[in-house]
Amino acid sequence: MILFILYVIATASAFISMEGVAWFAHKYVMHGLLWSWHRDHHQVQPDSFLEKNDLFFIVFALPGISLIILGSNGFTISFWLGLGIALYGLCYFVVHDVFIHRRLSLFKHTKLPYFKAIRKAHKIHHKKQDRKGGECFGMLWVPRKYFKEAKQ
Repeated sequence: MILFILYVIATASAFISMEGVAWFAHKYVMHGLLWSWHRDHHQVQPDSFLEKNDLFFIVFALPGISLIILGSNGFTISFWLGLGIALYGLCYFVVHDVFIHRRLSLFKHTKLPYFKAIRKAHKIHHKKQDRKGGECFGMLWVPRKYFKEAKQ
């Protein structure tokens, strides 16, 4: 039972930590060194389902997949850390691609303040068409001011 609790803590810790990793990578890698991949995400792409930005999905999936594979023989701590990373990736896909950018026509409308705040923060992020001067680089954590606006 104690081992199970440790695995749950490891998975949750990896999941929660990924918001910081995502923020850092978005601000300093996507809007920095690899802007050439991310640029098309900030510009309107007529009738294009895929973007160069989608390459990040593959790059960011590799650590989670690797840890799951490494830890799958005996379900070691690596497996559970990889699971946390993979679960964050799934949430990121659902929130960012499905809910916010509506790449699949699900979840078009919401009245929940949290989801309205996420959508607003992301809209503010996309106001900047270039790599500098942006804000709201995270995904699941939203600054309080957007919650206040969403409740109005």
